[in-house]
Amino acid sequence: MPHTETPGTEAAPKTRLRWWTELPLILLVYACYSAGRLLVRGDVSDAVDHGLAILDIEKALFLNAEHPLNRLFTSEPWIGVPADFWYASLHYLVTPALLIWIFRSRAVHYRAARTWLMTSTFIGLIGFTLLPTCPPRLLDAGHGFVDTMAQYSSYGWWGGEASAPRGMGGMTNQYAAMPSLHVGWALWCGVMLWRYGGTRTTKVAAVVYPLVTTIVVMGTANHYFLDAVAGAAVMGAGLLLTPYVMRVADRARVRLVARFAPAAGAAPATVATAATSAPGGAGSPIVSGGCQTSTGERFPRQREQRFGPGDEPDPAPSDAGDETPAPAR
Repeated sequence: MPHTETPGTEAAPKTRLRWWTELPLILLVYACYSAGRLLVRGDVSDAVDHGLAILDIEKALFLNAEHPLNRLFTSEPWIGVPADFWYASLHYLVTPALLIWIFRSRAVHYRAARTWLMTSTFIGLIGFTLLPTCPPRLLDAGHGFVDTMAQYSSYGWWGGEASAPRGMGGMTNQYAAMPSLHVGWALWCGVMLWRYGGTRTTKVAAVVYPLVTTIVVMGTANHYFLDAVAGAAVMGAGLLLTPYVMRVADRARVRLVARFAPAAGAAPATVATAATSAPGGAGSPIVSGGCQTSTGERFPRQREQRFGPGDEPDPAPSDAGDETPAPAR
């Protein structure tokens, strides 16, 4: 019965991945994601319409937990300020730290984990392109939301434009709210901790980190609850697609190797050709730099043995050479 491997359960790779190839790959993918997220800003009026539509759906389903959480974060700085630091910082710290940890201590599972994260990130980029969404904090004040990042900006490095550093707000796409990859990446981190942590502490962190992140993105008015649900759905889709993405990558690598393999194998073939085309015919053995002998032939200056079976040679050799006199008997 054929065995289908799931991400994280594949056999050990034939060649261990190296950090000097992985780091540029991850940086390239993140740069493409950031650039794509910035370029696909979408129309502001459409983004506002999408945000209001999501808010109406949540109210109809009694899922709009954003309002009470936002009021709590706004009125209690001891909750709001740490939440802003959590939102602005941890996805830049925890996600790479877990990637490095898996790379160093769970190398067998690293490639599948990395592919899952990257695949889901690109799916999220598609969501930003097709559905630009205005976050709650950018809606009209009449909808009852307060931007806690702007309210507590004096406590941190961010300004009034999302979690971007002061003066860099124009380099961010503030309408990339659907799906919430803050929640999606936190969910990925939780799965990694739960599956490979091995201790009770890591299992607790696996549950707490994505749960608190979900509360934070809503309480800071950066995402709707349905954004968080969409972030989890994106990670699920990425998990399902990971085996296929890895298979396609393997096939592409095999084709590249096959394309450049003949050039690498040209030198051994040249040596073999030279060996078979040497003087004396194909496949003839090369003896002493081109000196060939056949059965019965003797090397120059070689003499026949003069003692029969069982006879011992004289202590002083009598056949030392043509020009060496034999001692008198």
